[in-house]
Amino acid sequence: MKNHIDTIYILENPEKNIIKFATGYQLKYDDTIKDVFGVACLNDLEMMIQFNKPFQDSICSSKQINVKNISLNSVVRIASKTELLQLREELLKEVGKLPIPRPFDSVIRLQEGIFHWDESNSLYISDRLGA
Repeated sequence: MKNHIDTIYILENPEKNIIKFATGYQLKYDDTIKDVFGVACLNDLEMMIQFNKPFQDSICSSKQINVKNISLNSVVRIASKTELLQLREELLKEVGKLPIPRPFDSVIRLQEGIFHWDESNSLYISDRLGA
């Protein structure tokens, strides 16, 4: 049994117009970084951010930021609840009806905290009361 909660990340490559969700495990052990950015690991992605001018320009344009403000967090960050709801809508379009398959583990971590999968509504719900 797992003793940790998977954090869900969103990876954005504005140069190739790719947006992908991934777990921490996928970032470390799968080819997710390579699939989205074309480099082997996060260290290589940091080098790409620092030295690849077309990639820098695409980030600046999509995020409307100055090149001095580009960081790894500009393209890889913990996903938000809103972003995960967008993923749910995409999955719903693919499947056509509820229920949709659970995209990640039953308990996940997002920017806003810990969420658990609600089978009856096919969505992640905050563990905090009143949320």
